[in-house]
Amino acid sequence: MLREIRPAFSLVLFFTIILGVALPAAFTGFAQAVFPFQANGSLLKVDGKPIGSALIGQNFTGPDWFTPRPSALTGTDAKGKTIPTPYDASESGGSSSGPTNAGMVSNVKARIAAYLKAYGPGPVPDDAVTTSGSGLDPDISLENALRQAPAVAAARKLPAARVTALVEQLADHRLLGVIGTNHVNVLKLNLVLSGMTAP
Repeated sequence: MLREIRPAFSLVLFFTIILGVALPAAFTGFAQAVFPFQANGSLLKVDGKPIGSALIGQNFTGPDWFTPRPSALTGTDAKGKTIPTPYDASESGGSSSGPTNAGMVSNVKARIAAYLKAYGPGPVPDDAVTTSGSGLDPDISLENALRQAPAVAAARKLPAARVTALVEQLADHRLLGVIGTNHVNVLKLNLVLSGMTAP
């Protein structure tokens, strides 16, 4: 019996070392050498201290910040009541509501009204009024960011053209002009914006 078990045990040990230790170590070493920023969580830092990840959205509010895509995340308070917990990085999920759901339709209409009030008449980008599947989207569409730019500039007493140029500068465009979408990372944008001063 030991004669039959020894080859099986040897194979398990061999593949554990190769696939469980050597290969992950090689991938980790390669990632650290070639993509250190991404391999370490895409952390954005201020004065050497991490303030967030470029991969996980944060809940910016107020007229002087670019606002992220709405988040449908919810949690419970101390009394067990369901409360909104937007961009809570300890969880991920969407509303799971379809386009015929009355609650979703009502929420979207309310967001459209709030968006038009905040940023003036004009088109309302989809990502400004609908939630995502993760609730943690770090990016908004370029169209959304450009619509917000004049109002954010006014709130910060900055020239609108300067803030619009910042949006364009930080935008990521479609790969080869067709793959993906034109978008802007909200945390990166607000981070640079926070260092801008009025003339």
